[in-house]
Amino acid sequence: MKRLPIPDDVTGEEIDKDVKQELMSLPKGLAEEVARNLVMVAKLLDEDAEQAYGYSRVALRLASRVAAVREAAGFASYANAKYSEALAEFRAARRMTGSVELWPVMADCERGMGRPERALAMAGEPEVQKLDKAGQVEMRLVAAGARKDMGQAEAAVVTLQSPELASNSVQPWTARLRYAYADALVAVGREDEAREWFAKALEADQGGMTDASDRLAELDGVAFTDALVEEAEADTAEATEADEVEETVETTEAAAEVAPEAVKPEVPQFVEPVMPEAPAAEDVKADAEKTDVDEDAGKDADKS
Repeated sequence: MKRLPIPDDVTGEEIDKDVKQELMSLPKGLAEEVARNLVMVAKLLDEDAEQAYGYSRVALRLASRVAAVREAAGFASYANAKYSEALAEFRAARRMTGSVELWPVMADCERGMGRPERALAMAGEPEVQKLDKAGQVEMRLVAAGARKDMGQAEAAVVTLQSPELASNSVQPWTARLRYAYADALVAVGREDEAREWFAKALEADQGGMTDASDRLAELDGVAFTDALVEEAEADTAEATEADEVEETVETTEAAAEVAPEAVKPEVPQFVEPVMPEAPAAEDVKADAEKTDVDEDAGKDADKS
């Protein structure tokens, strides 16, 4: 089985104590190896989802009967938009633990697979009532997303209206909920209200998890530019222009050395225009007589 390189400072002790407890069912050496791979999944999931996926597959081959491993594999697949694969792993983890905490992300996998109606149906299942407050908010976000997927923009706005949205207290999910509501308001053309909620989302977004500030600027008609990028582009254009001028000068000088006459401006030679030769007098007289005959013939024809 192919292993992936793991830094020496990753010991496996960094994992959550509940996961460590699950891994105790494995032989010690195997448990340590699985733990180190799970640490790599957690470290890389946000910055390099593809690599995280690779480590999750190693852990899965080593310990597919451990719920924490199936869950980690599910999140790695989810981060790589492998929604069918992720849903299968989440379902396996749920069967092993009986927990409902993965219900919202399972519903979002259904959305990712192009089945928003299934996600919406899951939002109405009894499992939702067993979720904690954070899980219920997450389920509400998924349901609103499913409404938007189905072209029901107004219904998405209504779905997000809740006591959690109206609350002034700031929770880990507050910024995302306010942002989603503002985005839904934009979709139905209520931009003034949307601006207010983007501002509220920004106020609650201590970790910078949303781009609420950019959305606010967009609604205000402010366009941001990267000064460093613009300066680099200007320098590149200036350098290119200088190179082209230098290349032209060098080419001209080289041509002058090889064949001086080739670079001298050529003086155009005046060529006297050739005038058309005048017709002979006899030809002019013959043409006139022919014209008179043709006109007389035409008059005789009219009389007849």
